[in-house]
Amino acid sequence: MNKLEVLHFPDKRLRKIAKSVEKVDQEIKDIIDQMFFTMYEEKGIGLAATQVNIHKRIIVIDVSENKNEKVCLINPKILLLSEDTDSMEEGCLSVPGFYENVTRPKDIKVSTLNYDGKEIMLETDGLLSTCIQHEIDHLNGKLFVDHISTLKRDRIKKKITKLKKEGTLFSRKDIPNYKSVI
Repeated sequence: MNKLEVLHFPDKRLRKIAKSVEKVDQEIKDIIDQMFFTMYEEKGIGLAATQVNIHKRIIVIDVSENKNEKVCLINPKILLLSEDTDSMEEGCLSVPGFYENVTRPKDIKVSTLNYDGKEIMLETDGLLSTCIQHEIDHLNGKLFVDHISTLKRDRIKKKITKLKKEGTLFSRKDIPNYKSVI
């Protein structure tokens, strides 16, 4: 299986809004399989197609400790966001090495297609809720750094740009026992 290249902030392609998937066929399933492979290789818990320069509304997630509870969302739509909020430390495969607390609605209800193209409803909270919201942001051209102050975001952007120029921007797969991130 081929590992896909993960785009890194501030790459402008991360700001592109993903288009709906018209039909869940073998091509889409192959993309999903490659996304899961890439996410696991990068030690992430979620990955949006936008992050691998595929601008389709596809998300893969696995928040389980044993990495055996795959969640695939195709054309996800948030139907309900609770007024109660949670603050959680978020990181991102597209913003390697940086973590910030982000406040999001605690409970969500989502309508989505699954891997087989069947419409399902998901009601969730906690880490899965945060992860789904984080990944839907990617499909809409947003990153978790958009939820923090401009000053912090600019510092992260400068640091990542510097690391790229130096050739020292790392991948999570290169570090044993690296903290899993969204």
